[in-house]
Amino acid sequence: MSINLDQALQTFIVEAHELLQVMEQSLLQLENEPADQDAIGAIFRAAHTIKGSAGLFGLNPVVSFTHIVEDVLDRLRDGSVAVDTALIAVLLKSGDHMLELINVVASRGETLQPAALEREAALREALSTYQAPHSTPDTGVQNTETGAGDTSAEVLWHISLRFGVDVFRNGMDPLSFLRYLETLGQITQVTTLTDTIPVLDSWDPESCYLGFEIDLRSTASHATLNEVFDFVRDDCEVRIEAVDETSHKAVSIGSELVAQAEQGPLTASAQRLPATSEPKNRDGNYVRVNADKLDELINLVGELVIASAGASLLARSCQNDPLQEATSTVSGLVEEILDGALHLRMIPIGDTFNRFRRVVRDISQELGKDIELTISGAETELDKTVVEKIGDPLMHLLRNAMDHGIESADARRAAGKAGKGHLSLNAYHDSGSIVIEIADDGNGLNRERILEKAQERGLVASGAVLSDQEIYNLIFEPGFSTAEAVTNLSGRGVGMDVVKRNITLLRGTVDLDSRPGQGTVVRIRLPLTLAIINGFLVGIDKSTYVIPLDMVQECIELDEHQRQSSCDKGYLDLRGEVLPLVDLRNHFSHEGSAGRRQNVVVVRYAEHKAGLVVDDLLGEFQTVIKPLGKLFGALRGISGSTILGSGAVALILDIPALLNQIVQLEARTTQAPYSPTVVAR
Repeated sequence: MSINLDQALQTFIVEAHELLQVMEQSLLQLENEPADQDAIGAIFRAAHTIKGSAGLFGLNPVVSFTHIVEDVLDRLRDGSVAVDTALIAVLLKSGDHMLELINVVASRGETLQPAALEREAALREALSTYQAPHSTPDTGVQNTETGAGDTSAEVLWHISLRFGVDVFRNGMDPLSFLRYLETLGQITQVTTLTDTIPVLDSWDPESCYLGFEIDLRSTASHATLNEVFDFVRDDCEVRIEAVDETSHKAVSIGSELVAQAEQGPLTASAQRLPATSEPKNRDGNYVRVNADKLDELINLVGELVIASAGASLLARSCQNDPLQEATSTVSGLVEEILDGALHLRMIPIGDTFNRFRRVVRDISQELGKDIELTISGAETELDKTVVEKIGDPLMHLLRNAMDHGIESADARRAAGKAGKGHLSLNAYHDSGSIVIEIADDGNGLNRERILEKAQERGLVASGAVLSDQEIYNLIFEPGFSTAEAVTNLSGRGVGMDVVKRNITLLRGTVDLDSRPGQGTVVRIRLPLTLAIINGFLVGIDKSTYVIPLDMVQECIELDEHQRQSSCDKGYLDLRGEVLPLVDLRNHFSHEGSAGRRQNVVVVRYAEHKAGLVVDDLLGEFQTVIKPLGKLFGALRGISGSTILGSGAVALILDIPALLNQIVQLEARTTQAPYSPTVVAR
């Protein structure tokens, strides 16, 4: 019957990507600390595991190339090869090629294109200079750190193997293990055991009833042979023993008991190897879940929130106390389910940050600059969707900082700085949002040059008075650049409008600050999640709006005097603080006059505050965000919509955009009593 290996192969591909990422990070660590044995061990284990797993699936191109890498790494472990910049460069490029092999050969089942084959040939030649003069043939035989009693001479091993009945269903081919064992040495004898095959009436063609008794002559260690069965560790019973050929006894390894050869082969009910001699088991506390299934769960939980709100609304209208109590209990449970589901999507930003270490290394070498990257706040968590989509904007900002922000070593020394430039990535939580900072200690932005270019393009009126930060934020305008020449990394400003647009699509904001000769800091503010919002409901006439709850500071009821005074002045005296106001009734052009009572919702975003004048305060509300269609893409002040328990649609206010509109309005008013700093949008 045909065996479907797709599920197991996809698991291998995912794990291989993770191992290659570990390998790259460890190589970068090793470049900074050449004596770091932990890093060397991690690099070797990554390559060794990829090669071994690829062999199980018959991915010979992956096995063949990775074996050479593993051979060099083995010599690195035993001190035969020294760490230097050239070796790190070759190994990094080898990791890139292994990734290409896995993406092409393993994922799509295709062969490499001629250009990739040429790169592989060049890498093989470069790696060969680090191999032993008379290295062993490419048999796939390698010792491993985890082994007990690694060997260099050939040993006769006896392997008793019993597969579980679900091996086929789990996508594994028993014969693939025999084929892989052949790459580790010479199989001298195989006995196929069929004693567990049931009678024909009870036989299930999708179940596996096979067992093997195998004699293998190999230089591989016990641990290396044990690792062959990692993919079916939970689905088989295996015993691996070295045979003492003089006494014809099978001698166990480590803490195992001595198994007499005359006791016969491993029975079907025998136990597996003791834990002391097995490789480290995979952590059973984690389960891989397809990202699409997780998104579907979040969507369903979101609909459950809406349905729960509707049920609670109906219960209150029925004046039935037991029913209201029951719906209140359900609402509480739904909220807990929602919080739990959202936490499933939260992942640390550190994995994304760490990928930029390689980028900084390669680009700094390309530019001939010495640049060091410092990472902090790597443990800060946010929604996986936000993490995935913020990578490209961060990449662009880092490239610009290295290309046109940080000066050459000679220019830095001439300015009294250290020759090495510094980049930093930092993440932290603030006001219910996550802030990502990209800072460099370069030359800073040229304020006069930016203003001159902006006036040339008509972005700023001649004679207009702008703050430094307002001028710096002009570089986010489409096509704006002050670079005299565009390099392959682009000048600072080229494509910055794309950066801003991508961040805006994530309901985030970006702004920057710069000091001449000292450097530039770019700050990105993002929501923790894109799926659910804890909101505060407000009413204007018969319409309902949602304000993100984490931006609400307090609510104030206006008396008659305050209403008239604030209407005339456009701001409110809030305990001695000048608070600019936005009358949402006028802002969104609602018809009719204001109600008898009016309230102010004080909102804060970053260091900026404003008051939103509304008719009614309707309380807190947890809801699902529904994105607006393309027709409303240019609508300012609205970031999305949601469905209330009553079935009505409420619009979600875009507070950063509203604050920005206040700034623009105040900038055109010469007698403005309050002028907050621009929040770029």
